[in-house]
Order: sequence, then structure tokens, then C-alpha cells
Amino acid sequence: MPDPMRSYLDFEKPVAELDSKIDELRALAASGSNIGEEIARIEEKAQQALTDLYVALTPWQKTQVARHPQRPHCIDYVESLIADFTPLAGDRKFGDDEALIGGFGRFRGESICVLGQEKGASTETRLKHNFGMARPEGYRKAVRLMEMADRFGIPVLSLVDTAGAYPGIGAEERGQAEAIARSTDACLSLTVPNVAVIIGEGGSGGAIAIATANKVLMLEHAIYSVISPEAASSILWRDSAKAQEAATSMKITAQDLSRFGVIDGIVTEPRGGAHRDPEAMIAKTGDAIAKAFGDMRDLDGAAIRAQRRQKFLDIGRKLG
Repeated sequence: MPDPMRSYLDFEKPVAELDSKIDELRALAASGSNIGEEIARIEEKAQQALTDLYVALTPWQKTQVARHPQRPHCIDYVESLIADFTPLAGDRKFGDDEALIGGFGRFRGESICVLGQEKGASTETRLKHNFGMARPEGYRKAVRLMEMADRFGIPVLSLVDTAGAYPGIGAEERGQAEAIARSTDACLSLTVPNVAVIIGEGGSGGAIAIATANKVLMLEHAIYSVISPEAASSILWRDSAKAQEAATSMKITAQDLSRFGVIDGIVTEPRGGAHRDPEAMIAKTGDAIAKAFGDMRDLDGAAIRAQRRQKFLDIGRKLG
């Protein structure tokens, strides 16, 4: 049987079948059968099948990969890349929101402020983090931390992975739209460099609230959009079953957004997606983050703010 800890997506069925065959042959080999060459042959076939699948992913398949439950999450990146991380809680107005984590630490020896949405990896943690969908207090916490970072000259890193801001009644009553707008404004107002990385889903204003950065990077199979394909198909065709068609039309992939100039770079993923080799993915993302910050090392506060402002003005002028 395939690895019981690995979750296969629908379009990965051919790979799942080959992995199952490999596991059966390994069980026979353990009992004394001399079938090493056969195992190696099927392993090579499985790897080639995986490569062929991921070279030609459709936008909808990329959406599934971006949402994969075993994809490394914000906390995984923080634990691997950020030393001495100290999380801070609360917005000083209502409470704390664990969907959006934030704090200070050291990235490759230098101080950094980290913000990110955490989806959770188990039923318990998903409920704890509200599936990565922040409420107003989450975005107000982000504003508080960005203002603190700006005051002390500390760069800001955002790790984006959310289906969108939480749409509940309580969140709306506490000013969800206003909180998102103020967080976006706080990003634009920073005089320190800020880098955002879309590590999974970059959904709607919930993502933009912390991703309005000097440099916006995306993982190869991440998605970034103002609305989910399912919601778009429900609005346009009153049929959520047309989500695949919507995903293609919306241009939500890293490749599309790079072509349009919405993002600044793509971080390639391991063969089969980030969930197949999280350590390699996190290390490569760390290198991309370091380069993005390094490119802004010689800019002063005014230049950093002007560069960010011009970046988003150019997007509007080119695509408007």
C-alpha cells in the first residue's frame, strides 16, 4: 500500500498505484525475494510519472496542490528559518487571533518581524487557528507589529497562506473590512523593507492585508487571487461545479501572475510539490527571502516606501 501518511490528490492516481506496487514488492523483498531490479525499475517509472504530471498541471490542479493538507505551513517555516522567535499576542483592542501569528526573531543573524497565516495541520490545530482565516483582531495585531517593526528599523516578512479573511457575523461586526484596509495601509507605509511569500493559498483581502510588500514571491504551485475559484463560479455561473473553468479564466497561478508583473519571483518546488520534500522547500524559500531582502539593503526609508508605492501603481497602470 502507498505510504499511509501521504495524501494523494485525485490527479495523482497513477503515481499512487505505482507507489502501492513498490510497497508490495518491498514487502516481498523483505521476505527474501530477489526483486531489487524490478523495484528500481518501477521506482524510476513512478518518479517519471510524477515529473510528467507536475510539469503540466492545470490551474485547478495547482489549486489542489496549494491546498494540500501536508504542504508545509507558516509555523513550519518559522521553526526552520527564524531563530529565537518570540510570538506576540493581541491587538490591544479586543483579543488575540491565532489564525494570524506574529512576532520577532532572527533570520540568518539579523532581526526580523514575521507575520503569517497558520492553517493548522490536525483537526485540533485547524480549529485553534480557524483554518488560517483571520478575524479583525488578527489584522489589527499585524498593524501593531508592523508599526513596532518600523519604529525600530526591523524588516518585515509575511508568510501568506489563507483562503481569505473570516466572513463570520462577529468579524463583520468588529470591522473586518476596516481592519484589512488598515493593515494594507500599514504595509504601504513602512519605511523598512517588507517581503511577502505566498506559500499556499493567497486568498482575497485576507492575503493582501499582509502581502502588500516591496517584494512578493510565490511558490511554484501556490495560488493568489481576489476570490476562490469556487466562489467565482458560483457568482458567474451560479454553479460551483465550474470551479475548474473559473480557475483557468482567473489567472491565479504563479506563472500567470509573474507574467502580469503582479509578483516579483517564483520559488520552484521539489518534484511532486512542496509537500513531498518540506525541508528542501523551506530551505529554498529561505534563500529566496534572503536574496529579496539583500536587493534592498542599500535603500533608505524614503526609497523603500517609494519603490513599494511605484510597484503597485505600475500594476494598476499596466493591468487597469
